[in-house]
Amino acid sequence: MKNYRFIIKIALIATLALPTINSCSDADFLDMKPLGVATEGDLAAGGFEESTFGLYGKIRTQFGVTDWNRYWFQSIRSDDAAKGSSPTDAATLGNVMDNFQYSPTEFSGNWDGHYSLIYACNDLVVAVKNSGATDQGSIVNEAEAKAIRAFAYFDLRRDYGEVPIILNKIVTPTDGIKAKNTVAEVDAQIINDLEFAALHLPLSWPAYPGRATKGFANSLLAKLYLYQGDWKKALAKSEEVIKSGQYNLMSSYETLFTKAGNNSRETVFEVQFLVVGRTYYSNNYFESQGVRGAGTWDLGWGFNVPTTNLIGAYEANDPRKAVTILTSGQSDGFGNTLPASPPLDQLYWNKKAYTLPSERTALGENKNHWENIKIMRYADVLLIAAEAANEDGNSGLAATYLEEVRKRARGANNSILPIVSGGQATLRTAIKQERRIEFAMEGERFYDLVRWGDAATVLSGKGYQAKHRYYPIPQTAIDQSGGILVQNPNY
Repeated sequence: MKNYRFIIKIALIATLALPTINSCSDADFLDMKPLGVATEGDLAAGGFEESTFGLYGKIRTQFGVTDWNRYWFQSIRSDDAAKGSSPTDAATLGNVMDNFQYSPTEFSGNWDGHYSLIYACNDLVVAVKNSGATDQGSIVNEAEAKAIRAFAYFDLRRDYGEVPIILNKIVTPTDGIKAKNTVAEVDAQIINDLEFAALHLPLSWPAYPGRATKGFANSLLAKLYLYQGDWKKALAKSEEVIKSGQYNLMSSYETLFTKAGNNSRETVFEVQFLVVGRTYYSNNYFESQGVRGAGTWDLGWGFNVPTTNLIGAYEANDPRKAVTILTSGQSDGFGNTLPASPPLDQLYWNKKAYTLPSERTALGENKNHWENIKIMRYADVLLIAAEAANEDGNSGLAATYLEEVRKRARGANNSILPIVSGGQATLRTAIKQERRIEFAMEGERFYDLVRWGDAATVLSGKGYQAKHRYYPIPQTAIDQSGGILVQNPNY
């Protein structure tokens, strides 16, 4: 009965998707009404609960938000990852992202998917306003919609820079046609949404893991302030999360990237995946990154693979390397040896997308449909605090927060990953290194390089130029706007 109740709770967040994904093409998804009822331990339900649950399903099922588009934008563009798969599979897309040959006709789903999610959030926010509802449940539902809308705009801001701020309900297609707003205006809107969310959201949802919380709103605020270079606000917001008592680092970095690591105390926000029988509440994010092999080694499509550059970046004996890098022809760490390369197309694979053999056996499925996508975890909050403190001139505090992350990675072996101390420049270098390794293959590296001003140097060999900070706006969106939307500079 306990397991059944847990499934019902997760299913409320993870609305039903098609059972399988069989190709690398855009997947179609079927949304259904949420299942089950609220249980003891949650806030009283508002009148917009069903629509709110639909937003969480849309984060996962809307093409372009958390499916394979996510790592093309967030990982493959960096020096840590490459396209992967076979040489001919998605070769054009690989050239677009691996070699910075950006195209306004490719990856339009990223733009379309995020705006579709924003429109759904707008519908709920407008509905609450028009209803005149003032009960706690309805206000919390509105806060959830605003937190999710802020998440979508934060992604768009990082990928495109200036984008239209659309807050109205879309009744006719022209309702969604607006000129671009400045980055400062987009930031102000994100802050406005997150401040409302932080004020009204609960610290936790005991019965519904996966819903937005006060910690998520404040963490995203801290990250936005970090991008702005507002060190004092970034530190204040990250420390608000740290001092909330809601989060801890998992003792095992390895367990974090398994089914057992779902919804842990390290989770600030993650997209819910679930397998019930032969039904998958998931998308192609992890399946498309699994080892591309045959038979028992047919674990996925093989995209988003580590580079030798990343492999060479680890400190000696850093245990996170074995958790992140899976090597063809070598042990998987769980008693199995991968086939060599060749016949496998790639020498290295993203082990954070790998599945435990025991999980595959128990669930009767080779491809990963059960590890949640981690949007924000506590280690990120700690490193945001470390960076903000250091840039604000408090290197001692920065070293303290940095050490929390390194101590978890180090475990009981004090002879590796020594404690870092020193002045601002030393800590700055150490924090950059720590972010790279701690979040390897998780989608932070490209954006970090851009905001640090390091992208032109680090990525120049891949063809990066200043204009590549932002991706071109899809030509379809420009055409549909009748020219109201203007393409990003130099495209």
